[in-house]
Amino acid sequence: MILQALYEYYQRKVADEESNIAPLGFERKEIPFIIVIDEEGNFINLEDTREGENKRAKRFLVLKTKGRPGSNSWQTANVLWDHYGYVLAQSKDETDKAIDSAKKQNETFIKEVKNISNKFSDNKSFKAILKFYENPDSLELVKAHELFADCIKIAGCNISFRIISETELVAENEDLKKLVTDSIKEDEENVSKGVCLITGENTLIAKLHTATAIPGGKSGAKLVGFQKKSGYDSYYKEQGMNAPVSLEAEDAYTTALNTLLGKDSQNKMRLNDMTILFWAEKDNDMEHYFNAFFISPPKDDPDKNIREIRSFMESIYTGKLNLDGSTRFYILGLAPNAARISIRFWKVGKVSDLAGNIVTHFNDLMIIRNKNDEREFFSLFNLLTQVAAQFKMDNLPPNLVSSVMVSIINGTPYPSTLQQQCICRIRAEQEVGYIRAAILKAYINRKTRFNKNINEKEITMALDIENKNQGYLCGRLFAILEKIQEDAQPGINTTIKDRFYGAASSTPVAVFSRLLNMSNHHLEKLNSGKKIYYEKIIQGIMAGISSDGLPTNLSLDDQSRFAIGYYHQRQDLFISKKEN
Repeated sequence: MILQALYEYYQRKVADEESNIAPLGFERKEIPFIIVIDEEGNFINLEDTREGENKRAKRFLVLKTKGRPGSNSWQTANVLWDHYGYVLAQSKDETDKAIDSAKKQNETFIKEVKNISNKFSDNKSFKAILKFYENPDSLELVKAHELFADCIKIAGCNISFRIISETELVAENEDLKKLVTDSIKEDEENVSKGVCLITGENTLIAKLHTATAIPGGKSGAKLVGFQKKSGYDSYYKEQGMNAPVSLEAEDAYTTALNTLLGKDSQNKMRLNDMTILFWAEKDNDMEHYFNAFFISPPKDDPDKNIREIRSFMESIYTGKLNLDGSTRFYILGLAPNAARISIRFWKVGKVSDLAGNIVTHFNDLMIIRNKNDEREFFSLFNLLTQVAAQFKMDNLPPNLVSSVMVSIINGTPYPSTLQQQCICRIRAEQEVGYIRAAILKAYINRKTRFNKNINEKEITMALDIENKNQGYLCGRLFAILEKIQEDAQPGINTTIKDRFYGAASSTPVAVFSRLLNMSNHHLEKLNSGKKIYYEKIIQGIMAGISSDGLPTNLSLDDQSRFAIGYYHQRQDLFISKKEN
């Protein structure tokens, strides 16, 4: 299903003239440096294609990268472009092994140039590159150029050739298209036939699949791959025949995958070690909004996500969003795993269902906030960093990111790990905060709704004086006692929250009697109006406490309600009656 969806995505993009996706057998590759020569192969110049502040290299349409399996990878060179080891015999370091390897790579590249030149004997550009290598001084002239020092600073820097009288690279020459056709003809003799899992056609099957560069993984990682004579072979089938995909379909799905993972792709995002790809069956507004839901906003425009999500929510309610009910939306979570790519999750659904689940997610997170916190909406990145130690995604438990993502997409309860992490961070830092309170509210409400627990009412956005849950009431009481202390001792640096929050939220009966006694002393320092005001609130809260007294201990769910009750009460205390 995944490969078929990627294949269909490629077919849709090929039909779109504005998509700029690479045709069969080709790919768009960043090539930072170009060797400029004349038609006699004489070295003219070394050009730097990098532009902008980030020094981004220009992309060129070249023949697809060849796979280099095994220890003899130096025996395979790309056609008229490759890294400096192949093109210039430049080693990555000064060790004897690296120098010998670069020499072998260069010999392979020159052999490839000779083959191309002989195959297209009338092509002057190919002949010029061959003449370049026939000149024993050519490589040294390139290495003596002032820009070569910048070239070797880039690990595995790609290099190609351009004839001075031409604008395109030699690697973009029209004659090279014939190589793709000839390659397919050659495969007819060397490749077995079978039924393609993607197209269902009985045709030539790809023996090896193209590698994909996934963030955090090896450059040669594959979505589908089999080692030669591995334990995965069965029924005397070797390599690609174990998962038969036709040559055309393999080229299409790998090109689609590499396009979605490319630097310029707007259909991907990175969360922790996971890369998430998303696309619709047809052009759809959801592709535009999806990034804003989950990743952090750009540093130069921190409010961008808020605007995008607000626009999305408004367009849902007004009906302006382009939601074709029959259009499918695909979401693919990938992570590096040795030489292969690990699939964390795969979700297929209707765009309308996905939009509805995302709206529910943001509605569940809505909670009262103060004027200083203007973030009406926040992304998944902002949510997860609030439950991570030191606010770093790397400190999150394994699979939490994918579990939360799946919960949002499917509209199901959030994982219990999210609640545990949130409570852990609150107790460690004695800080509830807007986002953490919103997380716990959303977690509890979804769990209540999903389990259809009629004995528990859903938590409201703001203070609910009718909520008689013991954890919620204890949280409210703790907030009042802290405010009394702050009013009695203006400018105090350490409040009861810093010393007693953990115990009060887990074992209330152990500390509240002491806190109530302390508050009596604090109340005496206040004027009569404030004293009566706080005493009435405390009386109202205590009236809801069970006849058996304060709880001995609170479950994780009630500890969550404690935090929300504390947050609600604190917010209510700082809202004027007019605003309330």
